[in-house]
Amino acid sequence: MTEEIKDKGENTTVEKLESVGQIIMGELQQIGGILTADPVSQAEGELTEEAGEAHYEAADALEDAEDETDNPAA
Repeated sequence: MTEEIKDKGENTTVEKLESVGQIIMGELQQIGGILTADPVSQAEGELTEEAGEAHYEAADALEDAEDETDNPAA
Protein backbone atom coordinates (compact mmCIF):
# COMPACT_ATOMS: atom_id res chain seq x y z
CA MET A 1 0.00 0.00 0.00
CA THR A 2 2.78 2.47 0.81
CA GLU A 3 4.42 1.83 -2.57
CA GLU A 4 1.12 2.63 -4.27
CA ILE A 5 0.85 5.93 -2.39
CA LYS A 6 4.49 6.73 -3.18
CA ASP A 7 3.91 6.04 -6.88
CA LYS A 8 0.89 8.35 -6.93
CA GLY A 9 2.94 11.13 -5.34
CA GLU A 10 5.76 10.66 -7.83
CA ASN A 11 3.33 10.75 -10.76
CA THR A 12 1.81 14.07 -9.71
CA THR A 13 5.27 15.49 -9.02
CA VAL A 14 6.38 14.52 -12.53
CA GLU A 15 3.19 16.03 -13.97
CA LYS A 16 3.82 19.28 -12.11
CA LEU A 17 7.44 19.44 -13.28
CA GLU A 18 6.37 18.83 -16.88
CA SER A 19 3.80 21.61 -16.63
CA VAL A 20 6.32 24.06 -15.16
CA GLY A 21 8.64 23.24 -18.07
CA GLN A 22 5.79 23.89 -20.48
CA ILE A 23 5.09 27.25 -18.83
CA ILE A 24 8.76 28.23 -19.10
CA MET A 25 8.95 27.17 -22.75
CA GLY A 26 5.83 29.21 -23.48
CA GLU A 27 7.30 32.28 -21.84
CA LEU A 28 10.55 31.89 -23.79
CA GLN A 29 8.65 31.46 -27.05
CA GLN A 30 6.58 34.52 -26.23
CA ILE A 31 9.72 36.58 -25.53
CA GLY A 32 11.29 35.33 -28.76
CA GLY A 33 8.20 36.41 -30.65
CA ILE A 34 8.38 39.87 -29.11
CA LEU A 35 12.10 40.25 -29.85
CA THR A 36 11.72 39.15 -33.47
CA ALA A 37 8.46 41.04 -33.97
CA ASP A 38 6.73 37.77 -34.87
CA PRO A 39 3.14 37.92 -33.60
CA VAL A 40 2.51 34.25 -34.46
CA SER A 41 5.38 33.05 -32.25
CA GLN A 42 4.24 35.38 -29.50
CA ALA A 43 0.69 34.02 -29.68
CA GLU A 44 1.94 30.42 -29.73
CA GLY A 45 4.01 31.19 -26.63
CA GLU A 46 0.97 32.57 -24.86
CA LEU A 47 -1.02 29.49 -25.77
CA THR A 48 1.74 27.15 -24.61
CA GLU A 49 2.03 29.03 -21.33
CA GLU A 50 -1.73 28.85 -20.74
CA ALA A 51 -1.71 25.12 -21.53
CA GLY A 52 1.09 24.62 -19.01
CA GLU A 53 -0.87 26.49 -16.35
CA ALA A 54 -3.93 24.33 -17.03
CA HIS A 55 -1.74 21.21 -16.91
CA TYR A 56 -0.35 22.33 -13.52
CA GLU A 57 -3.81 23.02 -12.12
CA ALA A 58 -5.02 19.60 -13.27
CA ALA A 59 -2.04 17.87 -11.63
CA ASP A 60 -2.65 19.83 -8.43
CA ALA A 61 -6.33 18.85 -8.42
CA LEU A 62 -5.38 15.22 -9.03
CA GLU A 63 -2.98 15.33 -6.11
CA ASP A 64 -5.68 16.80 -3.87
CA ALA A 65 -8.16 14.13 -4.96
CA GLU A 66 -5.62 11.38 -4.26
CA ASP A 67 -4.95 12.84 -0.81
CA GLU A 68 -8.67 12.84 -0.03
CA THR A 69 -8.98 9.25 -1.23
CA ASP A 70 -6.02 8.14 0.89
CA ASN A 71 -7.13 10.10 3.99
CA PRO A 72 -10.93 10.46 3.94
CA ALA A 73 -11.05 11.80 7.53
CA ALA A 74 -8.59 14.64 6.83
